Amino acid sequence: MDYLGIDLSCAFGSLKNGSFPPQDCLLPLISKLLGYAIVAASTTVKLPQIMKILKHRSVRGLSRVAFELEVVGYTIALAYCLQTGLPFSAYGELVFLLIQAIILVVVIYYFSQPLGISTWTRALLFCAIAPTVLAGKIDPLLFEALYVSQHAIFFVARVPQIWKNFSNKSTGELSFLTCLMNTAGSLARVFTSVQEKAPPSVLAGSILGIVTNGTILGQIIVYQKPRVENEKKAD
Repeated sequence: MDYLGIDLSCAFGSLKNGSFPPQDCLLPLISKLLGYAIVAASTTVKLPQIMKILKHRSVRGLSRVAFELEVVGYTIALAYCLQTGLPFSAYGELVFLLIQAIILVVVIYYFSQPLGISTWTRALLFCAIAPTVLAGKIDPLLFEALYVSQHAIFFVARVPQIWKNFSNKSTGELSFLTCLMNTAGSLARVFTSVQEKAPPSVLAGSILGIVTNGTILGQIIVYQKPRVENEKKAD
């Protein structure tokens, strides 16, 4: 009994016999179900951030470079997972995260007019190179180096935003819900990566995601409290 790569025969067999499924049967099942749950949740993870920008028509406090680097990181990570043949449940969220990240950057560009030449140059370079990377039409050694570098890219992508939040003592238009889902998704991915026997580099990326996304989430909690209190005093 196999659905979407999920083997249910072991669990159902144990339950029919009146016993609880053993650990070596239950953990892979939980991992698969959790993996697909992450993929399903990823379809809306960046929508709160996009909607918040559109509602306020402002990108106050957002680091443009941080979101651009995020798109690059998702592109490399997705390309690597496609080429290594991992099951869709182990990486599927990257498809939806990349699409939403691109839309988010476009929205940020729209509300950041006028854009400089350097910004347009970065955008055009990405459009020219991304299809080749996603198709895996590059040297295998270079591909491995790119994937290793995407952890650094994600880290560098978060640092400007974390520093900007710290300097301003404000998180501007950052969405609490989006950051919360990013952190929760990274936590869940650690478990599924272990169960799916994903490469160590994939697991390292999830751990890095917990640290960086968790830091930004903490900043939103800390820096938005004074703002709420000040608004109450003003009333």
